[in-house]
Amino acid sequence: MGDRFQTIVDLDATATDAEPLARRVLDWLAAEGVVLAERTDCVLGQPLGHLPGPHWERAVTDDWDFEPWDGLAVHTRRTGFTSGADMPGAAVCPHCASATPLDDETRPRFFTAMQTWHDTGTASVDCPACTTPVAVPDWSWDEAPLAFGHLGFEFWNWPDLTEDFRTRLAGQLDGHRTAYVWGDI
Repeated sequence: MGDRFQTIVDLDATATDAEPLARRVLDWLAAEGVVLAERTDCVLGQPLGHLPGPHWERAVTDDWDFEPWDGLAVHTRRTGFTSGADMPGAAVCPHCASATPLDDETRPRFFTAMQTWHDTGTASVDCPACTTPVAVPDWSWDEAPLAFGHLGFEFWNWPDLTEDFRTRLAGQLDGHRTAYVWGDI
């Protein structure tokens, strides 16, 4: 079995918002007993994270068949969150709901915009269907989820997070939109 992750990404947090919102969510998670407040070496690819707390089961589905064995990594800088090795087959416009296949013609335009967003914090792609410029973080993706933001809560090797938990966590984020990205490596 490989490693799995689930990430709740704040799509609206700015670089300035990320740290204070992360502290608020971590305080809430620790108060709920979902994670421990102390940071330790417990997540892949990050120097420190937060171990599962005594009430970690408040965050996951009832039909779990394993306990989490890694922790929570909190990302507070501009990050493109992916589901792993797979890339989506299409980008979906938030204005007209048209799906643009990511083929040899459109893929370079989207990937260039993604890199520009990562480097600068701003980039958009005009929707081929409605011609509206759409900021990279505002696109939706089919098949393999992607999300772009300054704040992400990445749970490593936990049972499936419940929709209720994801909604309650999002409630700590000042009404910001969130995305849920999951995958295996």
